[in-house]
Amino acid sequence: MSLAQNGVPPLPVSVDDVRAAQAQLEGQVLRTPTLPAPKLSALTGAEVWVKYENMQVTNSFKDRGAFVRMSRLDEAQRRAGVITMSAGNHAQAVAYHAQRLGIPATIVMPEQTPQVKVRSTEAFGARVVLDGETLAESQIRALRIAEEEGLSLIHPYDDVDVIAGQGTVALEMLEDAPDLDILVVPIGGGGLISGIAIAAKALKPGIEIVGVESALYPSMINAMQGQPKPNGGPTLAEGIAVKNVGGLTLPVVQALVSEILLVSEPDLERAVNAFAANQKTMAEGAGAAGLAAMLAHPDRFRGRKVGIVLCGGNIDARILASIMVRELEREQRIASFRLTINDQPGVLGRIATRLGEMGANILEVEHRRLFLNVPAKGATLDITVETRDGRHAQQVYEALCRFEGIPCRRIDAGGSPLQSQ
Repeated sequence: MSLAQNGVPPLPVSVDDVRAAQAQLEGQVLRTPTLPAPKLSALTGAEVWVKYENMQVTNSFKDRGAFVRMSRLDEAQRRAGVITMSAGNHAQAVAYHAQRLGIPATIVMPEQTPQVKVRSTEAFGARVVLDGETLAESQIRALRIAEEEGLSLIHPYDDVDVIAGQGTVALEMLEDAPDLDILVVPIGGGGLISGIAIAAKALKPGIEIVGVESALYPSMINAMQGQPKPNGGPTLAEGIAVKNVGGLTLPVVQALVSEILLVSEPDLERAVNAFAANQKTMAEGAGAAGLAAMLAHPDRFRGRKVGIVLCGGNIDARILASIMVRELEREQRIASFRLTINDQPGVLGRIATRLGEMGANILEVEHRRLFLNVPAKGATLDITVETRDGRHAQQVYEALCRFEGIPCRRIDAGGSPLQSQ
């Protein structure tokens, strides 16, 4: 979606506010590196630079805005405590810095928040309340508790101090890589992209800011179009699964962001895997959204010098393992075959020997005799193997098809026949 930029209205935060936040953050959060990523450049056709915000203590850029906001509370507000609603990263940041500053913290999280984020938040001493299916529902509960208990709300994105804190990401990126042409930034409620856009445009007016949303949660696009796309559903990018964007952030995005791209769930999975496989670094779904956009829209970025913000690395190990295996299947480096064999001694051994001769590593074998579409003296054999690439997988398949006249077909991971075979 292209956005109009005819004149810039007054913005809620200035670059001087971002610089003040940068001074306040010195020694409080990590100044993360912005580094070239040649392997990602080869993958996308652009010159890619990565801002590693997953290196923060809570593995997310949220440390910045949370600290700036809480450090500016007066003594009475600190004694009373703070509250926020968050799908995870802002929750951990508030909990961590509240603990450091001696401020009691309450965090309201959606009920489906990944357990890795819930446990990490509780580990910083915060009281966690699980309520609501979405962040919007969690916000209702948070506001109620704030009123009942006299707590200060630390909003995840719609707050001038939070926006200024997040904008320090851009100051650091342009210090490390001043020649960047484009910054690609994930969008949830809009706090990160607003702060980055304000700072980057002030330092380098010609730089382009591109936003990225999950295709299941096109909230910022909806706020601008007036004809909403469907919004909701289970997404790998739960960190940007926001239904309501900020009243402060919306006009900033309208004024300074040139385009918002949508990414699908397979795009996000591919990007998470690319960070793990190529950069040897952890990215959650939202953290990988910038790379997902580059993979999904390569023509948009080809030949440009692009900075992407790896804004969070809090991903469940089980989910990451699943994604990496799924990508191996998509790349046909894991392939499955179904053979109908005579149930006789030695057949399985001969098949295993042939696969070994082909250089295919057997990962799993399932032997079934009770299928009714198999002869009484036969059996179905499902074999999953590791191959070098798609060409090798096809060679293995063709070899099995020629092996002793045994019927063979390729199947997907769920056991269904592949249409191409």
